[in-house]
Amino acid sequence: MLAVTILGNNSALPMHDRHPTSQLVTNGESLFLVDCGEGTQIQMNRFKIRRSRIQHIFISHLHGDHYFGLAGLLNSYSLTNRQDDLHLYAPAPLREILDLQFKAAAATLSYPLHFHPLEDAGLLLDDKKISVECFPVHHRIPCWGFRFREKLKPRKIDPRLAYQAGIPPDFFPQLKEGEDYLRKDGTVVPNAQVTKPAPSPVSYAYCADTRYEEKILPYIEDADLVYHEATYLEDQRTKAIERFHSTAQQAATIALKARARRLLLGHFSSKYEVLDAFREEAAQVFPAVEVCKEGVTYLVK
Repeated sequence: MLAVTILGNNSALPMHDRHPTSQLVTNGESLFLVDCGEGTQIQMNRFKIRRSRIQHIFISHLHGDHYFGLAGLLNSYSLTNRQDDLHLYAPAPLREILDLQFKAAAATLSYPLHFHPLEDAGLLLDDKKISVECFPVHHRIPCWGFRFREKLKPRKIDPRLAYQAGIPPDFFPQLKEGEDYLRKDGTVVPNAQVTKPAPSPVSYAYCADTRYEEKILPYIEDADLVYHEATYLEDQRTKAIERFHSTAQQAATIALKARARRLLLGHFSSKYEVLDAFREEAAQVFPAVEVCKEGVTYLVK
């Protein structure tokens, strides 16, 4: 299962009981933190997030509303005597920033922190259940999006049919991988006779702060769920362009052209207290859209 929990959905200022950008991607027992704006730890406590399950953190860019909560989180891990490795994927200058902060505080981490600089589009993480890629978006400073892809799951065995076909349990791992079973008499039991395909793997694309940019389409096409910033409504399109942001309508256009199944809007300007108009504007272009809400978990399906 792939899911996304929103910890912060606002832009630069914490306002209207909304917080700077942060979200968690869940895959089975694993949690992946995407951006870490101010107040992320408080939001984790509020929504009862098991932060010890986070092994990988992804920071899209070095504007404060996307990483000012990170140093505090890393320090808190030490205060709770974390021992597990932690992997941080971020623009290269963040390493120097963190080193300076910890040096000034004479702080030593209790766990190994592995820093992976974001330099080129491509694969960042590849394990048995999930892969994560990064891609550039168009912002005022270097900024990255991320795509999370589930791996193809094993086929589901019908034990009753397998036993009736004379297949021993020690062959079940091969059945899950799609192999046929060869009996001693030379006859073949087709895999499809005793198994069913698992649900198709799904993917989630996180488009961080960006102007409307169709160059990202190859990186996010056919995603089951796309998160795209929508800092402004369409009547503020000129301001969005000047500030390297997007409108709700532009985000919907990207989702439509990418053939996404669903769209989440976020990163709202603090000038808007009520957000209903964001969904209404986007839905005119791409109906399968939601305004993301803090504390809500969205299943990627």
